[in-house]
Amino acid sequence: MRRSLATLMLAACAAAHAQYPPITVRVEPIQVAPHTYYVQGKPGIASAANEGFNSNAGFVVTADGVVVVDALGTPALGNALLQAIRGITSKPVKRVILTHYHADHFYGLEPLKNAGADVWAHRAALEYLDGGEAARRLEQRSRDLFPWVESDMKLVRADRWLDDQAEFTLGGTRFEIVHFGPAHSPEDVIIVVPSEGVIFGGDILFAGRVPFVGEADSRLWLKQIERLLTLEPRIIVTGHGEVSRDPKRDLALTRDYLLYLRESMGRAVADFIPFDEAYAKTDWSRFAKLPAFEAANRVNAYGTYLLMERESLGK
Repeated sequence: MRRSLATLMLAACAAAHAQYPPITVRVEPIQVAPHTYYVQGKPGIASAANEGFNSNAGFVVTADGVVVVDALGTPALGNALLQAIRGITSKPVKRVILTHYHADHFYGLEPLKNAGADVWAHRAALEYLDGGEAARRLEQRSRDLFPWVESDMKLVRADRWLDDQAEFTLGGTRFEIVHFGPAHSPEDVIIVVPSEGVIFGGDILFAGRVPFVGEADSRLWLKQIERLLTLEPRIIVTGHGEVSRDPKRDLALTRDYLLYLRESMGRAVADFIPFDEAYAKTDWSRFAKLPAFEAANRVNAYGTYLLMERESLGK
């Protein structure tokens, strides 16, 4: 008996699911504008408890296909994102734009790439990919997130490396890609969709949790926050946390946290106080109850301490 087309499609879908370890987290699209959706990761850092699902990704459905922004933090999550898109539309996934090349935003690229999407990202990410940090991060994630991340996982590279700015139109919808780095990362970009009144802001804005700062240049990050506000966005799809419908209010947490890091660690550097002593004496109570504080704050403070040392030397 000949198998029906529907049966063959179901078999193909099952095969696509079978190549990735199963996940229990729900990757559900939330509509934020007429043709724009996002999926929201869990609070805190990527862990086995949340199966690596701690970041957001979004997509815009146009007349001719789908544009995806970011790809989540494991191939299995990228596949779940693809299936979530398929639950909204059967139109092909044409393009994935990465806001930046951090593990929680690009490890899910493989299934989207296999579905026919081309990948765009800013070329400043090449330093991360080629300088050893990407390999070190993969080693860490494969320990913390196995079986969803494996040590020999291929890191998918962009098909097109962008410079400062780009724009394109797909299915009558215009997309503007603007370089906003260095900020959270050197390669930060935002994606503006004027007809939807939406900006995909990546990790320029962390909603409702402590940002991951690490070795980021917080001075430049603060400038980019002010720059983002001048665009007067109606909706910002954040890299982490709930979508922002009041960007001026929601950007305040990220801005105030960065300012406090710089103030407290900058004062310690000026007074020649060793980091451990400065960290212990700093009052962190304003931020201590936020998700990701325990995991991120000390790393953020140390990175900022070193940054303030460099700034004090005029570097």
